[in-house]
Amino acid sequence: MTSAIRPIFSQAAIVFLAILMSCTAWAKEISGRVVAIADGDTATVLVAGNRQVRVRLAAIDAPERAQPFGNRSKEALSKLIFGKEVTVKVTDTDRYKRTVGIIMLGETDVNLEMVRLGYAWVYRQYVINLPRAQALQYSAAEDIARQKKRGLWVDEAPTPPWEWRRKK
Repeated sequence: MTSAIRPIFSQAAIVFLAILMSCTAWAKEISGRVVAIADGDTATVLVAGNRQVRVRLAAIDAPERAQPFGNRSKEALSKLIFGKEVTVKVTDTDRYKRTVGIIMLGETDVNLEMVRLGYAWVYRQYVINLPRAQALQYSAAEDIARQKKRGLWVDEAPTPPWEWRRKK
């Protein structure tokens, strides 16, 4: 009887662990007040214990500061979240040791809002790490911003930051 139960338990344990592992990217959240904005896709959040966490907004890429619309992008992010309490749904840590995540202001996905406002591109290389429905939402927001010529899309052919960085 024990041998019959063991394979079932093992299968259930494997399924449970697989589900748990697939959710770990979204499992961690941090909350705090935004105390600094570096650019249109990087903010600093003051969390419990007076610890500052530098957060890179996941799945988007905003113009660099020296790039056209760089300052406007930074201002847009600042207007959205500076001095406010946010929650960060952590997705990763980047090569610069920054926390990467989706910043939530209440129910508002700030990363998506930056794309909607036309102050960030969807970062195609990384948007695939989001759930499919969310990735499609980001892409649709960029298409609408482009069509309505919002933010950086008033420029006929804005240079994506990843291309701008490569040239530099």
